[in-house]
Amino acid sequence: MISRAEFARRRRELMDLMGNNSIAILPSAKEIVRSRDTHFSFRQDSDFHYLTGFAEPDSVLVLLPGREHGEYVMFCREKDPKMETWHGRRAGPQGVKKDYGCNDAFPIDDIDDILPGLMEGRDRIYYEFGNHTEFDNSIMGWVNILRSQVKMGAQPPGELIDLNYILHDMRLFKSKAEIKVMQKVAELSADAHIASMKICQPGMNESRIESELKYQFANQGARNEAYNSIVAGGENACILHYVENNAELNDGELLLIDAGGELEGYAADISRTFPINGKFSVEQKIAYQWVLKANVAGIKAAKSGNPWSAPHDSAVRVLTQGLVAMGILTGDIEQLIDEEAYKTFYMHKTGHWLGLDVHDVGNYLDEKEPRLLSEGMVLTVEPGLYFAPKTKGLDKKWWGIGIRIEDDILITAKSNKVLSKKAPKTINEIEALMAAS
Repeated sequence: MISRAEFARRRRELMDLMGNNSIAILPSAKEIVRSRDTHFSFRQDSDFHYLTGFAEPDSVLVLLPGREHGEYVMFCREKDPKMETWHGRRAGPQGVKKDYGCNDAFPIDDIDDILPGLMEGRDRIYYEFGNHTEFDNSIMGWVNILRSQVKMGAQPPGELIDLNYILHDMRLFKSKAEIKVMQKVAELSADAHIASMKICQPGMNESRIESELKYQFANQGARNEAYNSIVAGGENACILHYVENNAELNDGELLLIDAGGELEGYAADISRTFPINGKFSVEQKIAYQWVLKANVAGIKAAKSGNPWSAPHDSAVRVLTQGLVAMGILTGDIEQLIDEEAYKTFYMHKTGHWLGLDVHDVGNYLDEKEPRLLSEGMVLTVEPGLYFAPKTKGLDKKWWGIGIRIEDDILITAKSNKVLSKKAPKTINEIEALMAAS
């Protein structure tokens, strides 16, 4: 669990980076209507959560480095017994101060009267423009109010600075507490993949596997999925973001599952591919072994000091070698890589940052060059091969085979740690597990 002290440390670090006489303003996520008068389950904005741990909508965080009367200010909903009876408990301004360490807290309805005064005299506003259009307009409205009062002595901020740059680089490097949560959610997500392998059989619907994943996540404390699970049987696996999950699972085909739970806001992202009947065919085994080799090569390259692109480059080389060995591509390996001939069968990157967002924040480039991997970063390594039916020039024996093997990798001081290693991925492990079920 992320402690109150850690949230305070994050705010302190951010304010130190901002410098004195600045102000950071960050609104919470909003509730989103699902249909008419019902809403999607509320999920807090990741940046807001990272700095506060506060899980209510209609809130605004304000950080004021050096403010005499307290640097941590929050606007939130007031206590309201009638609304709380219908829609759940609220912390209210007093609860936010007591339970979340705020120095000051005010009703959200009073923000127009109070926030311009907090902005006045500050040199710089740090804010994430473009994420909340309505609130963007409010920010500019408050600045313009102060500008209109300059002749009366008002001092409006002179700079508007994108908060994303410093905040997202902070989020890229995980603390010990964050790593502990991410290890736990990776393990429970691996358990869900294992359970899915155990129950899978021909004639079952993809939706049955999806429901098993959701049950396993929730049963271990991850009530929500980190993203919509992909449960893709047969040729559906050749659709990268297939989420219909409603087709029958056919004997002799593969099932690709890309799924992860979410715990305390942190995501797991694991992909495994296995035979629906528990036994790989000859062609499936050949293709799978090459993807597995690419996965292992990518993980080996994911270590401190290597460029971000190293896992992808390593995986691409192995996959291209595999495509040549299978007779699907012909020619010189280096030339095929340069020409990106593999992209017909492997069209995505080999990974992404992972954290509070499944595709987490943080720059991939440093002055136009791939940034170097460093201790505390977490990323995925997820090579694949996708042989869609009727692909021009592709032998029919490969049609409908789609394979992805994805692991969650923590960069350590000297190497890495595979957070998702609990989920079996060798052919022998998978076949033995399914045969014993």
